[in-house]
Amino acid sequence: MRHQFDAFIDDLRTTHGRNLASVILYGSAAAGDFVRMQSDYNLLIALHRMTPKDLRAAQAPMREWNKMGHPVPVYFTVSELKNAADVFPIEFHQMESARSVLYGTDVLANINISDEFLRHQTEYELRSKLLQLRRHYIPASVSVEGLIGLMTESLTSFAALFRAVLLVHGLEPPVTKREIAAATAKQLKIDGGSFEKIFDIRENNASKTLDETSVNHLFGDYMEQIENVIEAVDKLRKS
Repeated sequence: MRHQFDAFIDDLRTTHGRNLASVILYGSAAAGDFVRMQSDYNLLIALHRMTPKDLRAAQAPMREWNKMGHPVPVYFTVSELKNAADVFPIEFHQMESARSVLYGTDVLANINISDEFLRHQTEYELRSKLLQLRRHYIPASVSVEGLIGLMTESLTSFAALFRAVLLVHGLEPPVTKREIAAATAKQLKIDGGSFEKIFDIRENNASKTLDETSVNHLFGDYMEQIENVIEAVDKLRKS
């Protein structure tokens, strides 16, 4: 990917000039658990100033980046990064733990992340993703492939939130999503077997033995454990 990053950064430098402060890779690609054809390249772009004109100018490089199948990066100003860490503690903890500076300065190096709202955001995000999981199950349940896709895609999002669950409990999370899910199951004393099975499917294409009955059983167990995680986070509010 280095040549694609270099070409994209050249386009960004041409587009934004001296206004471009930093380009940072974060998430699974920086953490070391990137899965080709499944994981995304998450990029943060920091500008010194940001106007509609600056964003319109980004259309050309973003169009080419998106054509290669990558999501549009998140844009911040340098000053916003200093003030937003308390509002998005989950995201900023993720960026802080695993990142690679592709261009410019490390604008996240001295960010002060407040955990005042971490538990609330964690529960909110978990419950929101559980509602999505239930809704998406309805169309996905018509086929084994649909359910496998739903579980492998959603678990990566849940695992990112499990990292916040560990932080709420005062623990330093591991780096990879698989390790984070295992540590969460251990800390909360829940059955993490379904998480392990889904990661095996995602990383090793270990889905050939699953039929309609077994895949629905796996999904049921998976959803139950997600509900157990949410219940544990909710209890912290009441304690």
